[in-house]
Amino acid sequence: MLLSRVAEQLFWGARYLERAECTARIVRTFTEVIVDLPRGLNLSWEPLLAISGNRDIYDTAHARTGESDVVRFLVSDPLNSSSVMRAIAASRENMRTVREVYPREGWQVANDLYLYTQANGEAGVDRRSRNRVLSRVIAESQRIDGVLTSTMSRDEAYEMWRLGQSIERADMTTRVVGVRAAALLALPPEAEDHDEVQWMGVLRSVSAMQMFQRSHRGPIDGDSVVRFLVNDASFPRSVNACLARIRRALDLLPPRKAVLAAVDELDAALGAHWVDGDDALALDAAMDAIQVRLITLSAAVFDEFVAGSA
Repeated sequence: MLLSRVAEQLFWGARYLERAECTARIVRTFTEVIVDLPRGLNLSWEPLLAISGNRDIYDTAHARTGESDVVRFLVSDPLNSSSVMRAIAASRENMRTVREVYPREGWQVANDLYLYTQANGEAGVDRRSRNRVLSRVIAESQRIDGVLTSTMSRDEAYEMWRLGQSIERADMTTRVVGVRAAALLALPPEAEDHDEVQWMGVLRSVSAMQMFQRSHRGPIDGDSVVRFLVNDASFPRSVNACLARIRRALDLLPPRKAVLAAVDELDAALGAHWVDGDDALALDAAMDAIQVRLITLSAAVFDEFVAGSA
């Protein structure tokens, strides 16, 4: 059995790395959508603040919600614990303390990524260099995942990493869908003609565009996109697929009744809160309900595998 300290560092190392990658992809994709749409639409960057869940921290230091302020908060702000730079630093610190369980190559990539983001934080805010920096974050995060997948023994350490990654991935997917709901509520009437472009942006925010097109024929509309990102069991970033991966990880870890009960509650929430992708208010409420269940699951993991094993 893993020591509680090791289990905690693995769990949060995975979560923070996944958070950094997803946040980088969301900011990069929203920038691309803004560029693709007509200039006169004046779309707000404010809905992206829902990604971090730290809006209160943002409001204490910012009076505006312009592009540079919002992007800096999400990418490089040291006060935002969920910013790309802070998340990578936290992941690297968690990995550093348990280096003995990781392949050396994985730790080296994580350390290099940390050094890169520390040196290029402001470049990730500037629109001229933003794509380069955020694409590097995404690529190196995926490289770490590839190293661990191909070289790490399938033991309890590996499953604890996957457990943290899957919980964070499900949470970030619901945030992407929730951000879309918030954006819908803030859209000016003249933007409705470009609805398909924005739903394409939602898919790109989770690298789902090509897989969605393989499984769906016809126009890209809200209902089909939400169904794909929430329920499609074959797409690894859908909430349903993450839930299945969580169950597989728990099957290979010591049994914990409270954690399994929290997973069952999450499963029930997926079925109970289904809504039409075009109903922004209901969609936002549904994603919030699923996120609450994910918070409960994360707390149960801590109580059972960390505090309960200390």
